[in-house]
Amino acid sequence: MQRAVPIVTVILLLAGTAAPALAQQAQPPGNEIVKSDTYEYNRQANHWHGTGHAEIESGDAKIYADDIEAWLNENRVVAVGNVSFVQGNNWVAAERAEFNTKTRLGTFYKAYGIANIQPQRQTPTPGTVIAPRMTGQDTDVIFFGDEVEKVGPKRYKIKNGGFSTCVQPTPRWNLSADSITLNIDDYTLLRQAVLKVKGVPMLYVPILYYPTKKEDRATGFLLPTVGLASLYGQSIHNGFFWAINRSQDATIKHDWYSKGVQGIGSEYRYNMGGGAIGNLRAHLLDQPALTYVLSSGATSSLSPTRSYDLVGTANQPLPANLRARGQVNYFSSIQTIQQYNTNVYDATRSQRSFSGNVTGAWRLYSLNATLDRSESFYNTTQSIINGGAPRVSFNRNERPLFTGSAAYFSAGSEFVHFIRQQNQDDLHIDSGLTRIDFAPQLRYPFKRWQWMTVNSTFSWRETFYTRSIDPASIDPVTDRGNILIDDAINRQYFQLQAQIVGPVFNRIWDTPQSSYAERFKHTVEPFVTVTRVSPINSFNRIVQTDGIDSVFGNQTSLNYGLNNRIYAKRKTGSISQSMEIVNVAVTQTYYTDARQSQYDRLYTTSTIGAPASKFSPILLSVRATPVRDFDATLRAEIDSRTREVRTVTLSSNHNLGARVQTQVSWSRKYFIKDLPGFNDPNLLNHFVSLSTNAHTRDNRYGAIYSFYYNLQQSSLLNQRLMGFYNAQCCGIAFDYSTYSSGFSGFPANHRFFISFTLAGLGNFSPFNGALSGVPR
Repeated sequence: MQRAVPIVTVILLLAGTAAPALAQQAQPPGNEIVKSDTYEYNRQANHWHGTGHAEIESGDAKIYADDIEAWLNENRVVAVGNVSFVQGNNWVAAERAEFNTKTRLGTFYKAYGIANIQPQRQTPTPGTVIAPRMTGQDTDVIFFGDEVEKVGPKRYKIKNGGFSTCVQPTPRWNLSADSITLNIDDYTLLRQAVLKVKGVPMLYVPILYYPTKKEDRATGFLLPTVGLASLYGQSIHNGFFWAINRSQDATIKHDWYSKGVQGIGSEYRYNMGGGAIGNLRAHLLDQPALTYVLSSGATSSLSPTRSYDLVGTANQPLPANLRARGQVNYFSSIQTIQQYNTNVYDATRSQRSFSGNVTGAWRLYSLNATLDRSESFYNTTQSIINGGAPRVSFNRNERPLFTGSAAYFSAGSEFVHFIRQQNQDDLHIDSGLTRIDFAPQLRYPFKRWQWMTVNSTFSWRETFYTRSIDPASIDPVTDRGNILIDDAINRQYFQLQAQIVGPVFNRIWDTPQSSYAERFKHTVEPFVTVTRVSPINSFNRIVQTDGIDSVFGNQTSLNYGLNNRIYAKRKTGSISQSMEIVNVAVTQTYYTDARQSQYDRLYTTSTIGAPASKFSPILLSVRATPVRDFDATLRAEIDSRTREVRTVTLSSNHNLGARVQTQVSWSRKYFIKDLPGFNDPNLLNHFVSLSTNAHTRDNRYGAIYSFYYNLQQSSLLNQRLMGFYNAQCCGIAFDYSTYSSGFSGFPANHRFFISFTLAGLGNFSPFNGALSGVPR
């Protein structure tokens, strides 16, 4: 949060420091310069009087008036008529001014002033949280009042006055009040305060309190944000910022909606230095029963709910070279989280989770202990829970087998209790189990030839499972089952693998006359990976959780492909750098046992119902970065039998300098008539999304637009348009979004937010993500 009041108070301080200079003018002038058309001094009454262009100058401080009088016995000075006080870039004008030279207290009447002071700059130091500054913040401030009275060393009162940071002949905005009490380094209190923009009253507050501290962070109220949502109605979002100390702060926010919805939230941040940093955001939403109109024109309703949302992270160093981390991203209602939030990430979030982690490393050994739980929702009554409670791995890092050895030895071990649960209405199926795994490995790299490398590894793995699949539930056709029993099973196998890259072919073209690059290099890298796995007894009884469990026994696989890389040597300034501009890779795997193709996690389409095959789909991946501000990635999987495309994903990022950033993505799952898993039109998908951010170099104008469109169903899932305008001293930002959840029974929601940005006062965004991404 930014503040303008500290700048206002400085001008009043300067007014108070003028009194000693005036008091000295009753004596024979010293370093002060005194000028006036006429000059009188009554030594007996100790009275000094200057009239007609009276002027007193002391250092960089000057005071001008038509008439200046000083009663030195009473310690009183009065300046009348066109009073003007100037010090540096600061200036105060008034019809009349009175000072007490002893108490240094006094009053300006019908006062008007301008102050220009550079705000204090904070240097980030360990243990300090610094709030971001508003874009284009002004350091000038105008203040005015019928009376500006200094009533204490750091206390001032303004009657029927106000201030603005819009220093123009006609300020675009100002904040006025019947009375203003300024307490320097403490607070400012306004009574009957009115915010006016272009002379139009925009906000009335009976009492307004906010800080006047010198630091950039200070406790006080934030500016409100207003909005409109088709489900909740008109809204007002208010916030209070609490600067606890240099290392901690908190924000408390309240949401009010015209349809009776109320929300309250808080955000706590800390940075204690040394890597101890964290934040936690909590929000509670109380929603009564609501009625809304569907796109068909019919009406429906939402039941009353009270829900909460928690988001946060923490990072804490511990003794013995350990470090702890934690994160929470949890909500109580999937319906509320998708209807309330405005940004795409939160509005489409259908997973809630929390986790904690402790890591450590000591020369040859490393430790990783994790507790995590995540729940993915398919609708309001169906979900799947996964996690580990706990998951502990202890590894010996790879080192030479002995001094001078060309072979390397490593070992890994893990203990994990899996959380696995399926929820459907009131039915809960628990398929959790405990797994203990141990896997030593010996690796021998062959690097004698530059044009070819061979990495050979020999490993042994033993895994113990406390539960297994019931043999009676295994389908003889698919060789899979889904019923778990409390029957422990132990798995052992050996694996021998050789990774061969080469021979590598290179060709170089020198292009010294080219404006794009002075040299190009093309490399062709064929690669082959041969893997042999010993027999695994009762593989069909092992519960498939991750890649450790999906190793298929008594088979050999041959993964082969070709990498094409193009490099360009380009000159940046006086330095020539080589960068990869194109990478095209084609990969496929052959299995001696066709069933292994259904467990290979290298291919995303292998585990979604495709039939067993001795050949995997053909994987084509392309990455292009012709210039630093543009990149594109393509990934396609092609069925090896029908030669038809299974899936394609394409994404691209383009930056036009620092003013325009665009992201585009497209994905599609194709229909293949004779291929299970791809021959059902209801299981296909086709999506396109775009996000672009454009703004002027000085951030005066800008807009952000994004959408996510379901081409398969010809429906717009969400769309968002944000824009902002920042003038010299104020600005406006708006946020319009439409969102249609993929969950049946969830109504589409249309939302609009608007917020004003005032120099020196700043702004904030509501908890639901509105106006996020707009520079302020």
